[in-house]
Amino acid sequence: MIKKIEHLGIAVKSIAESLPMFEALFSSSCYKEEIVESEGVRTAFIQVGESKIELLEATNENSPIAKFLSKSRGGFHHVAFEVDDLDAELDRLAGEGFQLIHTTPKNGADNKRIAFLHPRSTAGLLVELCQEKSDESAISDVK
Repeated sequence: MIKKIEHLGIAVKSIAESLPMFEALFSSSCYKEEIVESEGVRTAFIQVGESKIELLEATNENSPIAKFLSKSRGGFHHVAFEVDDLDAELDRLAGEGFQLIHTTPKNGADNKRIAFLHPRSTAGLLVELCQEKSDESAISDVK
């Protein structure tokens, strides 16, 4: 079951250059930066009320963020929803006819297990589903 909007993902060419503007905009400091090697992305998180803003910077030219930035100037990339049980939610949504980019969860940033739905099945919106990792599900692909 979807519980809430967990974060909004914003693609930027450079976190170092963009972060000060976003911190000023939201009057909030970045609380975490990390690299997710498997996705080729560097992330920075800013808490905004109950939700978060995730800045995304490509770490290599083959990452999904690099591909996104090659087609746009950056900006809104995805909306992430927190779920109770990611595996069950993927099964439910596949049964409803949604196209899954990830049929099994992956490790993501900010101590989350993640999976994406394809924009073709969500009216053009890239949707990320995420669930807090338990100690048993942690895999070390995040720096």
